[in-house]
Amino acid sequence: MKQIALDIGLARGPTLSSFCAGPNEAAFRHLQLWAGSPTRSPVPTYLWGASGSGKTHLLKAVAETLREQGATAGWLDPSVHEPPEFDERWAVVLMDDVHLYTAVQQHAAFNWFVNAQTLQRGVLAAGELPPADLKLREDLRTRLGWGHVFQLQVLSEPERRAVLRQAADARGVFLGDEVMDFMLTRFSRDLGSLMQLLEQLDGYALQTKRAITIPLIKAMLESE
Repeated sequence: MKQIALDIGLARGPTLSSFCAGPNEAAFRHLQLWAGSPTRSPVPTYLWGASGSGKTHLLKAVAETLREQGATAGWLDPSVHEPPEFDERWAVVLMDDVHLYTAVQQHAAFNWFVNAQTLQRGVLAAGELPPADLKLREDLRTRLGWGHVFQLQVLSEPERRAVLRQAADARGVFLGDEVMDFMLTRFSRDLGSLMQLLEQLDGYALQTKRAITIPLIKAMLESE
């Protein structure tokens, strides 16, 4: 029963409203307007930046926004070893971690891109490198770079603390400074990982009816 409760917490997907833009305000505003528009521009958008800068969060948040509108999207990342054919029902195509694509995935991505452009559908892609530095087939690489390109910056520690505090407050959870220090020094500083940790802690605290403290964090880790 304990594990089920934790899984329920982890099932909450990223949303645009839960994204802390920080230095990435321009990219965030662009996607907010684009995803929310009933007539989305077919001009592609490419996001690039280091791991932890929020690329996957934004792609999944756009997918969630579309789902709420009753629309569907094609999704491709390195874990999709056998990509499906392009589906004309897709409103947009979302491609994550393109810098890691295999030859098969690159072939599918190019096919999706061409079909999306032909049908005036949007394309949103992301990778760790700018388009010019991607080690991909040339026809795909150039297409990824011809539209809107935004570099995402990793949030600073004060910004990560602020996001974590805001997320905790939204859950009605109090995080003391010593707990925050412990989370930021003992775990991945990637914001997505920190948010996932917060969800796990919130679920465990509710189960055990205890406040979130360093001993509680250690107890949760020992119970896994």
